Amino acid sequence: MIDPNTNLLVVSAHAADFVWRGGGTIAKYVKHGANVHLVILSYGARGESNDLWNLESQTLENVKAIRRSEIEAAAKALGVEHYEIWDFEDYHMTITPERMDRLVRKIREVRPHIILTHGPKDAFNPDHETVSRYVFEASVLSTSNGVRMEGTQTAKQAKIFGFEPHQPEISAFKPDVIVDITETYEQKWAAMNCFKAQGHLIDYYAAKAALRGNHARRCSGIGRYKYAEAFSRFFPLVGEELI
Repeated sequence: MIDPNTNLLVVSAHAADFVWRGGGTIAKYVKHGANVHLVILSYGARGESNDLWNLESQTLENVKAIRRSEIEAAAKALGVEHYEIWDFEDYHMTITPERMDRLVRKIREVRPHIILTHGPKDAFNPDHETVSRYVFEASVLSTSNGVRMEGTQTAKQAKIFGFEPHQPEISAFKPDVIVDITETYEQKWAAMNCFKAQGHLIDYYAAKAALRGNHARRCSGIGRYKYAEAFSRFFPLVGEELI
């Protein structure tokens, strides 16, 4: 059962990453009353908007405008009200000291119990690997009393989960956590269909959700699990018993 007092921070490298890889889980947390914040670091204008660049006389400003409208529609479909687009340049994304401080400040502001972002290895997409490291380092810095930022308080270490990469086998991905998203799959489907700039991915991620649903049923024995999403863990599971 999702605790409605949970703070969830999602950090997405590009416009649609959070939907393909975690949309059902995000919608589920929203549905059960969690406090969900979403940071989208870039529009993916350079590296993840190829279909848009096929249009004659296309401009960067227009690509960003289209991607913004897609993000807004997808966030609405998932029920996410708190989201920001930081408009970093993608392909390749650079993390400056100022950008590191910005994310540390955001983590201290949201005080997340859980951070959902990219996993450490993602074949063919160095931006995702850069963001994975960025989020990990910012989360650690956010916990240090010695990292002084006016107007902020030190955060506690959040649990960090990594998205399943697009090429899981090539990226040596093995699920550490599988989340049933059957109750919010229709929201994910609606959000995926907002991204016409990457329409070729819609059927792929629909099939992936069904595949992970099969794994969820097999690993749990719970027959009602139809769709699911898989994630890696950055830290070991810690508790007072084996669960």
